[in-house]
Amino acid sequence: MSPMHEFFISLLIVVGAVFALIGSFGLVKLPDLMSRLHAPTKATTLGVGGALVASMIYFLALEGTISIHELLISLFLFLTAPITANFLGKAYLHHYVDPKTGLPPTRRKYGWSTFDAPPGEESDADQT
Repeated sequence: MSPMHEFFISLLIVVGAVFALIGSFGLVKLPDLMSRLHAPTKATTLGVGGALVASMIYFLALEGTISIHELLISLFLFLTAPITANFLGKAYLHHYVDPKTGLPPTRRKYGWSTFDAPPGEESDADQT
C-alpha cells in the first residue's frame, strides 16, 4: 500500500472520529430531545460514514476489490438514521403538545419565536 493511500485512510478515520465525538458530545450536552436529534443524525452519521469510507479505501488499496459490506452498511445507516429521527420527533410532538399553542413547550424565554412582539401588533404574515 502506498503512503498516499495510508495518509488518505488515516485522514478519513480522524475526520470520522472528530465528527463522532462532536455528535456524541452534542447528544449528552444539548438540553431537550428536539435539540438532541441533530447530534446523532448528522454528526455521528458522518463520523461512522468516514470510518466506513476509510475501510472501503483500505480494502480497495490492499486487495484491489471494492468491499460491498461497507457500502451496504453505509446505505443502511444513511437510510435509517433520518427515518428514526423523524419518528422520534413526531412521537415527541404528539406527546408534549400544548393544546393552547399547538406546539411543544420550550425552555426559552420567548418560546418558539426569536423575540416577543408587543401585544396587539400583527406581523405581515398574520394580516394575509
